[in-house]
Amino acid sequence: MENNMKKIFVAATVTALAVIGSVAFTALASAQAPQDESASVAGAKAITIWRDPGCGCCDTYADYLETNGFSVTRVDDRDFDKRSVEMGVPERGIGCHLAEIDGYVVSGLVPVEIIERLVSERPDVTGITLPGMPGNAPGMAPAKTGTLKTYAFGKDGVAVYSDE
Repeated sequence: MENNMKKIFVAATVTALAVIGSVAFTALASAQAPQDESASVAGAKAITIWRDPGCGCCDTYADYLETNGFSVTRVDDRDFDKRSVEMGVPERGIGCHLAEIDGYVVSGLVPVEIIERLVSERPDVTGITLPGMPGNAPGMAPAKTGTLKTYAFGKDGVAVYSDE
């Protein structure tokens, strides 16, 4: 009987050490895993939009982003145009709202594929803008139609980023 007790004690000790080791390894692995600050809890790409609270196209645009996998934080800001200039958007290039994603400024109704290209390619620019409120842009139309000219801006000035 004493021999059986020793076997049970040894088995319990080995099991406890295995569990503790597994928990410690899991904690260490998760602590060392790279954290993606641009992702929300659900894995969506986080984007913040400053908009005039009376602008319906901004809500439609935010819904469009959410449909395409973005996690959108909407901030009412009647002075988003002033904030846009403060964040580097050329005054003549201001869109109907301002957004920030992964360290970049995005002004206007920029299509999702252009935003995704920006954060994927990571060019040395402050951001991109689709000036004004083009009638064929997401947020103004049910879907993008025709071509839209998006501009990049930053320390080197303004240049066409996309014309598609």
